[in-house]
Amino acid sequence: MTVARISAVVLSALLTTPGVAVGSSTLAASAPYVPCPAVKPPAPPPAAPSPPPVGPADLAVGGETLATAGLAIPAGASMAPSVTATSWVVADLDSGAVLGGCGPHEHRTPASVQKMLLAAALMPHLDPAQVVEVTRADLQDLDPASSLMGVVEGGRYSVESLWLGLLLKSGNDAANVLARLGGGTAGRQGGVQAMNDEAHRLGANQTHAATPSGLDGPGQYTSAYDLALIARATYARADFRRYIATRVAEIPAKPGTPGFSITHDNTLLDHYPGTLGGKTGFTDLARQTYVGVAERNGRRLAVTLLGAETAPLGSLGEAAALLDWGFALPPDASVGRLVTPDEKKKDRPITEVRGGLDGHAEAGSSFSLAAILGLGAAVVLAVLLVTASWRQRATRRAANP
Repeated sequence: MTVARISAVVLSALLTTPGVAVGSSTLAASAPYVPCPAVKPPAPPPAAPSPPPVGPADLAVGGETLATAGLAIPAGASMAPSVTATSWVVADLDSGAVLGGCGPHEHRTPASVQKMLLAAALMPHLDPAQVVEVTRADLQDLDPASSLMGVVEGGRYSVESLWLGLLLKSGNDAANVLARLGGGTAGRQGGVQAMNDEAHRLGANQTHAATPSGLDGPGQYTSAYDLALIARATYARADFRRYIATRVAEIPAKPGTPGFSITHDNTLLDHYPGTLGGKTGFTDLARQTYVGVAERNGRRLAVTLLGAETAPLGSLGEAAALLDWGFALPPDASVGRLVTPDEKKKDRPITEVRGGLDGHAEAGSSFSLAAILGLGAAVVLAVLLVTASWRQRATRRAANP
């Protein structure tokens, strides 16, 4: 048998040797679907447009266990409480561990919890002592019946006062002023763009802002997981923590502008032990939404929920029940993690290649370890055989000149 034929036979045998796959760029399959424990509200919510689907790569962000439209809780954990919220997440702000969730990456409408993204995007860049004058354009598209801080056209307010009005009273007027100021020459729309840029930076792939206040706008979505990322970014700031924990704030008078006081709206402050702050939201489309943080025994847990109904518990009661469940879990419990801004936008895990229906590796998988080693061995063997053949021929020529 010639050297070439020997090498071919060896190479073929080695490459067809079965082996264990070492990796693949193929996305991990979605986690098995487990229905979320739910309680039926007394009255059905109004019909809403179906949200856009979530792509497989975005479902994988934070870990493949989170790639579900259903329930994700640690193995052996007690069952999560039944709630009306259509999606929620409980996460540890310090370790970044996701303790559990329901449809964590599913698109949902945010309502006023979107204001936290405005804070995450602009609070690092605006001087709290700067005084800004309110314009007619800041107020002209606001429903007087919506949540307002109470600023007036021509009034002059510090940026710090506007942040307090945004977070304590969920002021849509304050949101418009802050977005316009932070948007620079692009105005309010520049502020909205800054929000979307910040969502991208944080890895909040399901979040898109259309309005600075969270009032419903075209294509405006977020997810419970994204809100946990945003909460982690905002609560890392001492000024945000101070604002969000304020019970009553005095807005000082300025020439031509009367002063007034504002009181923190419905959060779990003074009602749930350890609450560090929270932000509520509601529109007919979004239903009730909530993002809050509480601390117990050195652990800071965030709860984010979307699509809740006012009865039987409301968003605040459901948030308290989810926090109780989270605090009862052991400190090392986890079903995933909150990604950090320095990671890639989409977390694409390298996973073991799973066999297809015919028992062979699925298309697009990488070589197995045995195949890789076999290829190398075949090449080495071929070189050795060729070298030996050359030496034999050289010896024969020397013996028969």
